[in-house]
Amino acid sequence: MSRIIWKGAISFGLVNIPVAVKSASRSNTLDLDLLDKRDMAPVGYQRVNKHTGKPIERDQIVKGYEYEKDEYVVLSDEDFRQANVEATQTVDIVSFVDAASIPPYYFDTPYYLEPDKRGERGYALLHATMRKTGRAALALVVLRNRQHLAALLVAGNALVLNTMRFADEVLPIEDLSLPGGKKHAASAREVEMATRLVEEMTEDWKPEQYHDTYRDDLLARIRAKVKAGKTHVLTPAAEEESPSAGKGAKVIDMMALLKRSIGNRGKGAASSDAETDSDADADAKKPARKAAKRASSSAKAGKAAAAKAPAKRATRKTAAKKASGKSPAKKPAKTATRTAAQAKTPGRRKAA
Repeated sequence: MSRIIWKGAISFGLVNIPVAVKSASRSNTLDLDLLDKRDMAPVGYQRVNKHTGKPIERDQIVKGYEYEKDEYVVLSDEDFRQANVEATQTVDIVSFVDAASIPPYYFDTPYYLEPDKRGERGYALLHATMRKTGRAALALVVLRNRQHLAALLVAGNALVLNTMRFADEVLPIEDLSLPGGKKHAASAREVEMATRLVEEMTEDWKPEQYHDTYRDDLLARIRAKVKAGKTHVLTPAAEEESPSAGKGAKVIDMMALLKRSIGNRGKGAASSDAETDSDADADAKKPARKAAKRASSSAKAGKAAAAKAPAKRATRKTAAKKASGKSPAKKPAKTATRTAAQAKTPGRRKAA
């Protein structure tokens, strides 16, 4: 169960809606301790007095503002609260904007808003109105001694307060080196193919099916070390493979990658390939077609030459026999006479 951060009210025009702000997120990182590898003793985070070098207790620490060199004004929690009582107890809505118009990099930390005593009707009214209009409420709120810009958003039946970054905290996006111009522009065919891939990969939002696999794998390694009794053994660092310096950059065939991606989804890749061949693919196939034509012509020429070869050998053989004075027709007759004589021999007949 999430804990209450503070209690206050949403200021909606002249309407005040009592609410309790609760945490909407939690850190799921592994809690690792620092150790001295010589004796495996824990290494603590000590709060040390910079003058004496000695650690001090938490309850001896106060907050101070240095108004001059080494001169401080000490501030207590009550000082922070009294600086602006209304600000520290109010989610002050200053305007409404289209929820889809807020860039995602402005959002920071989410909090749940729960109606407090006598705040149910106002909470329901604001929720229904924001759902109907599709608006997000921009508000100012002080959390943990710091003022935040925040957005009130509809999430199911609840309202969520998402703290935001101020404009001067966001670095200008214009400082990035982004692709532009015709050199890097995507073709219409590529966009069409990528759109098909996006549509095939689209599914309902089910956050429970996603897990922190890195954390799971790290826990598996921890359990394996405990099981193997390697609780005080350091794993040596593996050698990292460095990319080959001599290799040039590969030219990426975006259409081929998109087609293979759609094919891997198992939804009619063969038909989609035939329908969406790009002009670039056609140009790439031209050299192969020419090579096939040359191979076919060579094969036909080879067959014609092979057909002429027996005729030439027969002509040369006949000419040679005529030159020796022997008639080619007499040889079959002698062969027939020997066959008839062999048939009269009893032994040959029985053997047959």
